[in-house]
Amino acid sequence: MITQTIRYDLANGIATITFDEQGSPVNTMCLQWQDDLDAVAAQVVKDREQIKGIVLASAKSTFFAGADLKGVMRSTAADGPRVFTEIERIKRNFRTLETQGVPVVSCLNGAALGGGWEVALVGHHRIAVNNPKIQFGLPEITLGLIPGGGGITKMTRLLGLMAAQPYILESKLFGPEEALKMGVVHELVPTAEELMPKALAYIEAAQGKPEACQHVWDRKDYKMPGGTPSNPKIAGMLSVAPAVLKQKTRGLYPAPEAALAAMVEGAMVDFDTAMRVESRYLAGLMISPVAKNMINTFFFNMNAIKGGQSRPKDVPRYQPKKVGILGAGMMGAGIAYAQATRGISTVLKDVSTEAADKGKAYTAKLTQKRVDKGQMTPEKQAGILSLITPTASATDLKGCELIIEAVFEQRELKAMVTQEAEPMLADGGFFASNTSTLPISSLAQASSQPQKFVGIHFFSPVDKMKLVEIIRGKQTDDETIARAYDYVQALGKLPIVVNDSRGFYTSRTFGTFVMEGAAMLGEGIPAPVIENCAMQVGMPVGPLAVLDETALSLSVHVLEQTRIDFQKEGKEYVATPGETLVEHMVKQHKRPGRAGGGGFYDYPEGQKKVLWPELKTLFEKPDQAYDLQDIKDRILYRQAVETARCLAEGVLTSVHDGNIGSIFGIGFPAWTGGALQFIYGMGVDAFEQRCGALAAKYGSGFVLSDVVKAAIRQHQPVY
Repeated sequence: MITQTIRYDLANGIATITFDEQGSPVNTMCLQWQDDLDAVAAQVVKDREQIKGIVLASAKSTFFAGADLKGVMRSTAADGPRVFTEIERIKRNFRTLETQGVPVVSCLNGAALGGGWEVALVGHHRIAVNNPKIQFGLPEITLGLIPGGGGITKMTRLLGLMAAQPYILESKLFGPEEALKMGVVHELVPTAEELMPKALAYIEAAQGKPEACQHVWDRKDYKMPGGTPSNPKIAGMLSVAPAVLKQKTRGLYPAPEAALAAMVEGAMVDFDTAMRVESRYLAGLMISPVAKNMINTFFFNMNAIKGGQSRPKDVPRYQPKKVGILGAGMMGAGIAYAQATRGISTVLKDVSTEAADKGKAYTAKLTQKRVDKGQMTPEKQAGILSLITPTASATDLKGCELIIEAVFEQRELKAMVTQEAEPMLADGGFFASNTSTLPISSLAQASSQPQKFVGIHFFSPVDKMKLVEIIRGKQTDDETIARAYDYVQALGKLPIVVNDSRGFYTSRTFGTFVMEGAAMLGEGIPAPVIENCAMQVGMPVGPLAVLDETALSLSVHVLEQTRIDFQKEGKEYVATPGETLVEHMVKQHKRPGRAGGGGFYDYPEGQKKVLWPELKTLFEKPDQAYDLQDIKDRILYRQAVETARCLAEGVLTSVHDGNIGSIFGIGFPAWTGGALQFIYGMGVDAFEQRCGALAAKYGSGFVLSDVVKAAIRQHQPVY
């Protein structure tokens, strides 16, 4: 039997089920596959008397990819019953295959993730190719879903409630060797060609052995490893688990809570009931807005970034070998670490050898932590450090294919180091600025080749932050953008491409978040209320805390530079209420931020930071009423409006760059799917209405022009 997604062959008593979705590079649980699985399961029942074993195999380079996520994106709130029926239908067919009284063997030739791992778990015996690049596991939580094709029920029964938690609640993935140690894979083979002979050998050896033809949970003597929820030790741990989870999710992510509930409830009932419990929780999540937001961004948008959708086409791939960095401060030292750990030869230049050595010491410090934990050998560390050449001499930059300037945000200084270092570039090399706010086109005026000048904006700390913003100046050519993209990917980071403007995309939008917080403080809203509301909507920290970390003095420096730039253009820059308050904090009250001793917070030695007590005296208006929902909305909507404006102005050219940039660059809450998906997730009409209400109360920061409204609708994704 050959269907559009599955091939079924019966020969010599072996029923081979080969997953092979036509016109797709991977196998998915699409609607056609669900229909085909119905037919195959029915055929297995029909052929039962002739079958002595079943083999599950794949014709793709991976075993099975999982659910049809486009189908999830198209579902609506009314689709709950249909979705539940579909999930149960898949599981019913899985159950049919695994309860025929014959051994079922899964041949894992490649990755099996999510629904793919649940397909693998149908086999009583699982054999995998021993390739460390192959990954198994259940990453559904990262997409706002739960493993609902039997993954929760089966992994909990295989490993026990406590041991299964990292693989279900934290989406921990594992390779073939770890799977063997865990007992979820039973045999490893060196190559895919050896899978079938091993499977046939197992089936032959299993004849006449009932325990080899059923899962452990179907055996009469089955006991859950570690005990069920009625075990006092397990019960004690489970009593605090929801509170610990709520602390992490802040109640914004329903999937982990649903997964924990399905694990615990399922462990208290029989297998078939547990499977139904799991299906109900998954069906509820599949029609929820949070899941759609997260699938849109963490699957589709992320794949667009990794697949290079914003990278200019028809430019040969670039593999960086030698890259120079100007400035060995926090940013330069972080970039050097990122490069050296990826095998890129790095020249780290500063005004003195001592300063450059200090920059290299940062890599020594970070790698030493890994050596101390046994995560890296001293030899590997020495190899990484040997790739960094600290220097005070520009001539040591000779032959670099790329030089990145990471000096202080001062136009004249950046121009000077550009002109000093640029002649050292290798033939065909390109130059980048790590500026976070200054327009690239104006910085490129110091370059002899503005078409080879690009912005490569890293985020601090570089070793932890995944996002890198590539900024195209007015004259930057496609080849330079493509090479910058390849360079960022070579570092294992996520590149987004934006067009030039003051603050680009991330710094500009980040600025609206922190300055809206400062503006609210100036209106008399208590500082703790502002900070807590930001945390409650899912921001990593409050706007006042972020301003302290990035330095209020830096914000004032940027403000002053902006005023100068406007003045040169014959214009006057009018500071926002938030900017005015920050300037007041620095100049009147000498509060420059954390590095300068204190800003909105005090930092007592060896203790937790506390809000500066004077904020209450200076700004708070005790008799003033305030609306908590308005405060929360101002924090999210202000950033979403600015992102939409960037889209309308052409600073952003794609929705995926906007969503990934907002989450990984400025900490926009992941449950929203990013600043643009936040708009699409709630509905464009509802977003426009709420913006109108906020603008009427809180000013022009929430105004959507007709051009912005048109851009939002024009870029709305369709699935």
